[in-house]
Amino acid sequence: MRNTKNNHLGIEIDPELHYKLHYIAKYEGRSANGQILYLIRQCIKDFEATDGEIKVPDDCKHQN
Repeated sequence: MRNTKNNHLGIEIDPELHYKLHYIAKYEGRSANGQILYLIRQCIKDFEATDGEIKVPDDCKHQN
């Protein structure tokens, strides 16, 4: 079930890229969505390691 507190991001993806994403995700034991989130987190981690922390405004922080 979708967490309604999270934002939703829809993207268009060509069939070959879609297949390869699912292939890698399955290989690494993740869903395609989990794989995309993993890749986004890695990208942010790499960026912040070289360019500094990205400050998130209080109104964008996840509220529990």
